[in-house]
Amino acid sequence: MVSPPPGPGQASPTLTDGFAEIERTADSAIDDLARMVASDTTFPPGAGYEAFAGLMESAVAALGLDCQRVDVPEHLWRVAGAPAQGRRTNLIARRRSDKPVLGLYFHVDTVPAAPGWTTNPFQLTRDGDRLVGLGAADMKGTIAAVLLALRAADTIGLPLGYNPMLLLCSDEEGGLYPGVRYLAEQGLLEGHILNFNGAAAPRIWAGCFGLFTLLVRVHGRTVHASEARTAGSSANAIEAALPILEALAALKPTIATRTSALPAPPVRRSRLQPSLIFPPPMAANAAGRFHRSLKFSSVGVTRRRRTFRPRVPKSRTLSLRRPPGPASTWFSPATSCRHPIRRARTGRAGRRRCRPGSDTHRTISPNGVRRAVRISAGCNRPECRRSC
Repeated sequence: MVSPPPGPGQASPTLTDGFAEIERTADSAIDDLARMVASDTTFPPGAGYEAFAGLMESAVAALGLDCQRVDVPEHLWRVAGAPAQGRRTNLIARRRSDKPVLGLYFHVDTVPAAPGWTTNPFQLTRDGDRLVGLGAADMKGTIAAVLLALRAADTIGLPLGYNPMLLLCSDEEGGLYPGVRYLAEQGLLEGHILNFNGAAAPRIWAGCFGLFTLLVRVHGRTVHASEARTAGSSANAIEAALPILEALAALKPTIATRTSALPAPPVRRSRLQPSLIFPPPMAANAAGRFHRSLKFSSVGVTRRRRTFRPRVPKSRTLSLRRPPGPASTWFSPATSCRHPIRRARTGRAGRRRCRPGSDTHRTISPNGVRRAVRISAGCNRPECRRSC
């Protein structure tokens, strides 16, 4: 609810008064942020937009804003095999008067919680002077701050130069069909749009390059490791992708020489330049943040010997011999023999024992000789007639 203007003889409120009111009521913004963080809007799958829209409708009710829900039609964002699920609900909350309109854009989705969280990502926690929660910085904290400022202005009767129009939109992180795009296509945006999205640095963006994403799939063939040498280069998808990667690497310097006609921000002294990046598929998460490394296994490695001899200190030599039978039964607790075994000569003094849940014998030689030991001990039971 908007406060009435000051009466005769009363001084009009100033920005200083507004900042003081914000300082006094800052805890209400923390309460708002806690409720928003608790509302799961992670993308993928983005299934929580409808519930979040209901939460925001209750949050702006006291501000006297008219709310309108707008769902992006399913045929625009539904992709076969893609992880998106649920209604793509966007919320427009605006104040109507004879003043010009200023759109305030927010995206309500967040990236999934990555490994390494030491607290519940959906519960806002305080760490010193920091508030920690999924989406607290990008960008539910911004929504809470704007609501706090609008409430402070209404409380003290500080007049606004524009009618605020809050645009709480979906699918920024994934980029399937961003909600703000659909709102613009439907003619639902008015006036200037202030985009709060971006880095946490205090700067104003005049525009952006945009993003062109190209996905290239290179298919290989599944072959046994012993046949990799004769299968040819087409069997290895990594090797087949090398010419494409080399062409992209050669194109990077050319792209970097291009400059934009957009004026550079004050923090930069040179013109803006585009860049070309080609991360491996799935090396970036939904937010576009790249993992530190990409791990993959080499192709075509054939184990020539049946005996595996790991390096251990000379004081303890461990020799492992691969047991007979299918590989799926080597370490199966269900096929493990726990019956008494018949000891046999090994030709070397040492201790031999059966590892629980495994068929592999271990011999620890006290004199430090690294040597494979032939295991001839077996179980006498008919149902366990194999090497124990």
